[in-house]
Amino acid sequence: MVHFQRSIVSLITLCLVFDLNNQCSAQTIGTLDPGPIQSRQLDHALMEIAPMVEQAIQDKKMPGAVILIGFQERIVYHRAFGDRQLQPTPLPMELDTVFDLASLTKPIATATATMMLVQRGQIELDDPVMDHIPEFAVHGKEHITIRHLLIHTSGLIPDNSMSDYAGSQSEIVQKLFEQKLNYPTDSKFRYSDVGFQILGELVKRKSGLNVADFSQQNIFAPLHMQDTGFLPPEPIRKRCATTERRDGEWMIGQVHDPRAFAMNGVAGHAGLFSTAKDLSLFARMILSEGSLDGTQILTPQTIEQMTSPYPVPNGIRGLGWDKRSDFSSNRGKTMTDSAIGHGGFTGTGIWIDPDLQMYVIFLSNRVHPDGKGSVNPLIGQIGTIAANAVAIAKQETRPKD
Repeated sequence: MVHFQRSIVSLITLCLVFDLNNQCSAQTIGTLDPGPIQSRQLDHALMEIAPMVEQAIQDKKMPGAVILIGFQERIVYHRAFGDRQLQPTPLPMELDTVFDLASLTKPIATATATMMLVQRGQIELDDPVMDHIPEFAVHGKEHITIRHLLIHTSGLIPDNSMSDYAGSQSEIVQKLFEQKLNYPTDSKFRYSDVGFQILGELVKRKSGLNVADFSQQNIFAPLHMQDTGFLPPEPIRKRCATTERRDGEWMIGQVHDPRAFAMNGVAGHAGLFSTAKDLSLFARMILSEGSLDGTQILTPQTIEQMTSPYPVPNGIRGLGWDKRSDFSSNRGKTMTDSAIGHGGFTGTGIWIDPDLQMYVIFLSNRVHPDGKGSVNPLIGQIGTIAANAVAIAKQETRPKD
């Protein structure tokens, strides 16, 4: 089990309670950094966000959310809305609520870990996977490379049958290696959890550590992401947003994804938990070309590799990241071509725009209580507002002739 250290953060908060049609209340808690990049125009533009989120809560798109926007080196918006739990009893959303990130696990843990192995010279992007996992070389998969897995053009099925997850951990992994091609490699872009499960096993095969321990030791601990990791222990679980029921019990700090759950909570495609504040540290590292506060995680060359555009059928991807594809409904329309992002099934999203030097983090538990919420369009709208706002702020801070 990966252990967390609870971050002790002093926050000055403002709390406003709104009555929404006498049916429910949405709690808004927020902090704004009063740093030098703040401007009236920026403040005014970001004020558009709260009414949109409150309306979405009223419309039962999600029970609550935490939104964090950063520009350059500062957090310019950080607010909690609504509730982290509605059933069995309501609990308010807090700034430090911990979320099941779902598929944000792919870029933040697994792809970053994979690129660290590339950076260390232990693997290369165009290596066939079978060079490192010989058991994978069956059913026509000999030509699948690590790059194919990262950009979802491998030919692997999106999700294999839940019946493959019966048995021991080693049996589950062996069934992953034995998967057949779903389509010819490189002929389609088809988002695949299986592909990232294979990458998780690749990290383990090359480093001797599972993706949870590797990312904790090499990414999260060095970045002081103290509330981030797999398998959150009890002190962290108490702050987790509730998702759905499994076997009659509410999932709180337990991975929502059924395949990751069957793999004991640690997998390459899902299982990571974090807070908005922790994810802001990761985003700042990306914007700072791989380093944060003197700690180097990735080299500038590796960051360039990850964030460069990789054409795929009907879209553009980064290595482990989305750029423009069928999965980009949560992307701000006015973000630049440099932007990278990803979404998660539980209602999470992150977009980082190097050209604008900004990032948007949206965390919700939209699957609570009944799995019927929907947030991707809202995330995209917030991203558009943020991109427009920081574009104005960049112009204001540009030296005048």
